[in-house]
Amino acid sequence: MPVQKVNDSSDLDAKVPSHLQRTSITSLTMTSEPSHRCVKARVVHIGPVISCAQKDGIEMLRAEIKEEDPLQRTAEHTSINVIFFGTLAKDFSQSARQGDVVLLADFTIKKSPSFLRDKLHPCQLEMDGKDDCVYVCPSAEPSHGPSSSEAKYTYVPLNNLKPKTVVNVYGVVTFFKQPFPSKGSDYCSTLKITDQSDVKVGCNIFSKKLEDHPVIFRVGDIIRLHRFKTEMFRDSMSLLNTYGWSTVTFDGTIDSPVVPHTSSKSFHFGESDIRTVQELRQWAANQSWISNDLTVSLSSVKPGMYFDLTCQLLAKAIMDSRCILLKVWDGTKCQHPLLNVAVASDALEGESTVAKDRMNLTANVLVYDNHLEVARDLKPGTFLCFYNLHALLQRAPDQLPDQLEHLSFHLHGGTSYGRGLRSLPAESPALQSLKSVLEKHVDLDEYDEVNDGTLLEIWYTPPEAVVLPNDDETVQTCEHNMRRLTLARVKRSTPPLLCHVQARVKKYNPQQLYQCLKLFCSNCKTMEDVPDDSAVAKVFRESAKDSQPCDEQWAATSSASSREPGRAISMHISRDMVGESTHMQLIFVEGTTLDEICVLSRDYKNLVPVRSVNGRMTLMDLTAPFLFSGDKRYYGCKQCSLNTFQNPVFAGVETWDEQAVAEALGVRLMQYRLLMQFELEDQTDTLEALLWENAERFFHVSAVDASGSQDLQDKIQTIMDTIQPPDSSLEERPWLDLCVSVYTVKDNDRNKVCYQITNTEIKEE
Repeated sequence: MPVQKVNDSSDLDAKVPSHLQRTSITSLTMTSEPSHRCVKARVVHIGPVISCAQKDGIEMLRAEIKEEDPLQRTAEHTSINVIFFGTLAKDFSQSARQGDVVLLADFTIKKSPSFLRDKLHPCQLEMDGKDDCVYVCPSAEPSHGPSSSEAKYTYVPLNNLKPKTVVNVYGVVTFFKQPFPSKGSDYCSTLKITDQSDVKVGCNIFSKKLEDHPVIFRVGDIIRLHRFKTEMFRDSMSLLNTYGWSTVTFDGTIDSPVVPHTSSKSFHFGESDIRTVQELRQWAANQSWISNDLTVSLSSVKPGMYFDLTCQLLAKAIMDSRCILLKVWDGTKCQHPLLNVAVASDALEGESTVAKDRMNLTANVLVYDNHLEVARDLKPGTFLCFYNLHALLQRAPDQLPDQLEHLSFHLHGGTSYGRGLRSLPAESPALQSLKSVLEKHVDLDEYDEVNDGTLLEIWYTPPEAVVLPNDDETVQTCEHNMRRLTLARVKRSTPPLLCHVQARVKKYNPQQLYQCLKLFCSNCKTMEDVPDDSAVAKVFRESAKDSQPCDEQWAATSSASSREPGRAISMHISRDMVGESTHMQLIFVEGTTLDEICVLSRDYKNLVPVRSVNGRMTLMDLTAPFLFSGDKRYYGCKQCSLNTFQNPVFAGVETWDEQAVAEALGVRLMQYRLLMQFELEDQTDTLEALLWENAERFFHVSAVDASGSQDLQDKIQTIMDTIQPPDSSLEERPWLDLCVSVYTVKDNDRNKVCYQITNTEIKEE
């Protein structure tokens, strides 16, 4: 039966067949008999019509409906997911919209696979259109697009929130963190809000897309939350986004225009919303906590402060893989001399800051770790705000001990105390005073030109070449006008620092160079040794011993006998790939030993070893490679891999490389890295430095290529035998000109100073 429309909600009850009994959503369970029951509810969300792989590509649509019975408002699970299949999915998509009232009958009750994620009803309703009844009563108000018409939303004061209900709320932001990567695949925003009830409520928002997160610039901004689930966490009420959620934010400044900020393409916004925002602004302006704004100007900064800074980006430069320099100003002059972190002119993106540097107007902010993603996307000229920026006194590399220390600025890694940065729209009311101050310095731009005097103030660190014994074996690729430091001076310096040293290699680790090849997860930062063949072979033996043939509808299967009686080797490929070149196929191999799959990988480009569990195909333990490609083996991270290997989709991939295979299998690909530790020595001291991020450039060898090539491993050994000849004394070893990065890492809640060789390479023959 197709979807039928009625004109009035009361007509829905008249459409109920006499043999059906009206039931509430909260009373539905897996054991309920649905054949004589119907439900009446309002549509909260309608998803798109998509193809369902589990049902041979049949069309499906997911909708969320919510019960509006006043007696059920404080009950749990008043909202439930409804899945429409076939023609009913398309009919419902064309006939119903958000806010309509629907009557559903002759549905099937199934367990909801998304209950733990969306916290709605533990069951879901399924309707396939054969004998199902669907009646729709259109809502009185349109629901699409920003509108001045009044939408029928009920907003709950924060002191009236009840656990395990889905609510709409307004609040004033008292604390927030910019979106940061969660332990899963989502970004997470954390904030606290309050309203006239003076109750403070925490809120967590999870979404894969950064643009979906609320745009919050400072404490005091107003936020509207729709369809958020209430939960008790550590004896306090908290809010969590659920299915169909949305947020809208507003500037909290009194008398500023009430302009909504949201990524939603469709949202309600009317006169009642404007009144609510204005009332919250007026109330918040009289609260004591709103005056605790940590935003200060550079002229008010003192050493040791943690503060917020609103400013304009003048230029930026990538220092290394862990640090980006942002040169900013707010038009005010700091009371302390500012540290000038100079970089190569060709590495600096943006305008020259020489004149502003001389007037102590430029703040050099060093940004680390999780904030790099935002910093890379910033363009010079952008207005931005730093949160929880740290001001530190620091000596310049060539500064004498009795000279005055300079003030430096660091945006440390992590999100504690709301630490982060965000670009501000040029029309933001918060920028009006800043723009007025900057306009007073407009004449400075004509003095920002490079001349002979300013060239002496700039030092830079392009790649250096190692000095080997014979001149024809080495090359110095650049000329430096900065002073070389001794190792003793480097160890006394304050990080971060990039400097040049001349030293010999006293010793290096590991001595067995095959052990310098590591596996690194860029997500959780885990680094581990590459498993040896004995451990991998054991995984294969155990999987082959208990293997039973898989029966997957999406796969075409062929079998072959192995050398061992009673053990068969099965090869599976997606039916979408049948007939394609073997170089385009992704082949799943079951029942092999390690030696056998290595032989097969000579003829097939992409082999995925699998095993059978209860007749279903699954990946092996990730101690073993998840992919064999010629001589190369690729591993997945045990902590970060989702292993979503059920009903995989392989269509639409033009080229199967290791990254595409990992994404299709839900595996977090681990990267091959070269890691060595050098103990360096000069006439003044010794220093232990890592060779890691620059290792491939140093040896002119790719780590992943070295993992499958004995020739490349021999090349690394030859280079090491050159800079530390076997059985040689320290005096017989060559001096190396190296560029060294000095930085800090957290070690048991303490800052540990580390050294790493960077921007240095061996001359190619």
